Amino acid sequence: MEERYEPIKDLGSGNFGVARLAKDKKTGELVAVKYIQRGKKIDENVQREIINHRSLRHPNIIRFKEVFLTPTHLAIVLEYAAGGELFGRICTAGRFSEDEARFFFQQLISGVSYCHSMQICHRDLKLENTLLDGNPAPRLKICDFGFSKSALLHSQPKSTVGTPAYIAPEVLSRKEYDGKIADVWSCGVTLYVMLVGAYPFEDPEDPRDFRKTIGRITIPEIKQHTWFLKNLPREIIEADRRINEESGKEEPPSQSVEEIMRIVKEARKPYPGLKLDSEDAEVKEGLNVIEDSKKPLSSLT
Repeated sequence: MEERYEPIKDLGSGNFGVARLAKDKKTGELVAVKYIQRGKKIDENVQREIINHRSLRHPNIIRFKEVFLTPTHLAIVLEYAAGGELFGRICTAGRFSEDEARFFFQQLISGVSYCHSMQICHRDLKLENTLLDGNPAPRLKICDFGFSKSALLHSQPKSTVGTPAYIAPEVLSRKEYDGKIADVWSCGVTLYVMLVGAYPFEDPEDPRDFRKTIGRITIPEIKQHTWFLKNLPREIIEADRRINEESGKEEPPSQSVEEIMRIVKEARKPYPGLKLDSEDAEVKEGLNVIEDSKKPLSSLT
């Protein structure tokens, strides 16, 4: 399987490992390949990310393609979004016009609404986890399902996960919470940042910041709001209609859950004879790693 993809360049690195741009030799399509070091890094979050992401097919969600093993890494093949992160776009612009913010928010809500219809909550929605394709009017793509949970496969969320500036107050309670409602909070923070160019809460653990947040809007209410409906792209209307009409009729993913679980299980075993520093995520045989190119959060202030 590894021979099918021709590496082109590094895209970035992070706690997970390294991502590379590659070309599918069979189809000529550009893809992003995410490499995670075999062994203890292949944890429950990685397994959950793969299984949950595999089940999602929506124009505003990065398409999961397949997984395969190299001698040193588990490789996750994903749709490539040439436009980069929404985070980078807002850092460059400072803030968006109301129309531009609405354009991206409409797409974000469409993707999140679909996730919830599939009983999956993301739990780490933020500007850095929303990518853009390379079109002049970019299509937004939700990515990174490492903290996601499925109501069909997993217990009710209660762990404190996500990015502090975006997480809902109940996530800090260390009690069970509704992951879907928490996702809507994160969508609201994203919209605020797009419009204002700064985060709404200085300290997410300060309860004074949350006194006015007793009432929460729902996604169905958002989708019926006049502000949201203004200039709603036809493709979003059609995508929602197709999802409702074709529910349960989706083309099955190329890899079965059983095959993926077998690969993940094998990836948990370190490659015999390979010695890597357990703290070094950047020493990788055959991979040219670059420094993380993400701009700091202070870029927005």
